[in-house]
Amino acid sequence: MPINIPKNLPAADILKEEKIFVMDEERARTQDIRPLNILILNLMPEKEKTELQLLRLLGNTPLQVNITFLRTATHRSTHVSKYHLDTFYTTFDKIKSRRYDGMIITGAPVEHLEFEEVNYWEELKEIMEWTKTHVTSTLHICWGAQAALYYHYGIGKYPLPKKCFGIYQHDVADHKEKLLRGFDEIFNAPHSRHTGTAKEDIENHPDLRLLSVSELGDPFIIISKDSKNIMITGHLEYDATTLKDEYERDLKKGLDIDMPENYFPNDDATKRPLHTWRSHSHLLFSNWLNYYVYQETPYEW
Repeated sequence: MPINIPKNLPAADILKEEKIFVMDEERARTQDIRPLNILILNLMPEKEKTELQLLRLLGNTPLQVNITFLRTATHRSTHVSKYHLDTFYTTFDKIKSRRYDGMIITGAPVEHLEFEEVNYWEELKEIMEWTKTHVTSTLHICWGAQAALYYHYGIGKYPLPKKCFGIYQHDVADHKEKLLRGFDEIFNAPHSRHTGTAKEDIENHPDLRLLSVSELGDPFIIISKDSKNIMITGHLEYDATTLKDEYERDLKKGLDIDMPENYFPNDDATKRPLHTWRSHSHLLFSNWLNYYVYQETPYEW
């Protein structure tokens, strides 16, 4: 089934070329079906790239999904046009009376700041508190995962000696967990972050379960015991070339950046990286939509 996205969203043409079933709002209104309503709080600076990455994954299931894009009112992104934000995004004050079947909170390039120093932290706190009563399940990605761990469970982050940057192997701690159904025992996933979360803090928290750990020993997939919050410390949604783009961007800025690990074939930056995590990214988003959103949301929502 299709994803229902705002009419004229730039990502639509690319999705159609990739044979992902896209439906605009006008056609969706003629469908006699109860669609899932998914809210995406996009905190990434290059919003159009993140939109495309997430829509690819949300559009690859048998479920019809209505997408609403949310931006912060207390911070205005400078990497996307005002027209794009005003046309395709809404703010929390306009949707906070509604209920949503699922929500995604993305990462953000603010790791160097303490949470309280982020200029939209108070707004994000209000949104995360609201999810407790208005969202069936929330998926948090990278810094969004760290923010959720800190706000909901009091678990902080710490600076890494060097950036965790590359493709790493991860294991599956519990094959019976619905979120990881169909996963191989070892699977790849990208990371791009300067901060980490202590594994012991997750394991010792009574309300959390650790579902996957990276080969570096870092927590990767964490779920609350009530299944309302899922935290992913990496970027399964990334495209094959996203780390390449980040690496080349930082080189041009003259930053001290190492080549992403386990990424370029033979560590040759002139060769195209392989997308070795694609199947598991699709599987995770499909499992989340099916088991934690669709099958858990009351029909009346």
